[in-house]
Amino acid sequence: MKTIKQLTLEAIDLLKNLISTPSFSGEEHHTALLIEAWFTHNNIPYKRENNNVWAYNKYFDESKPNLLLNSHQDTVFPNKEYTHNPFEAIEKDGKIFGLGSNDAGGCLVSLLAVFTYFYSHKDLKYNLIMVASAEEENSGAKGLNSVLKHLPTLACAIIGEPT
Repeated sequence: MKTIKQLTLEAIDLLKNLISTPSFSGEEHHTALLIEAWFTHNNIPYKRENNNVWAYNKYFDESKPNLLLNSHQDTVFPNKEYTHNPFEAIEKDGKIFGLGSNDAGGCLVSLLAVFTYFYSHKDLKYNLIMVASAEEENSGAKGLNSVLKHLPTLACAIIGEPT
């Protein structure tokens, strides 16, 4: 099992790659591939519909309540007032800047790291379901709402959304 430090470093690398990959609402194909690569690298089976990518913890048990971990991978168009290349991940003073770094790349990679850390735990009191959703910024029809029909009943959710 990977350590929290290893997962943190990998999540930071993923965030940098997400920033450098344009992912406007409805155009998240390439970021969805990055998320698939995260799951593949960590030996986690996943499902995908449109640009939504999701996975269940290894010891999923239908008798347990289900906790959804969700954040989105799409971004809005860059503001014309940007002073740097919005598709370049810039590290400064312990922070990462770039389009989508805050809304919601940081949330997304954090939840992916948490999910990955707990993925193989046998003794969880609940199931974890991780959804990296699409089309949040434009409330698109192919976003999280289109995936919910594939998921079991949810007891609660943690949504990574800084706004």
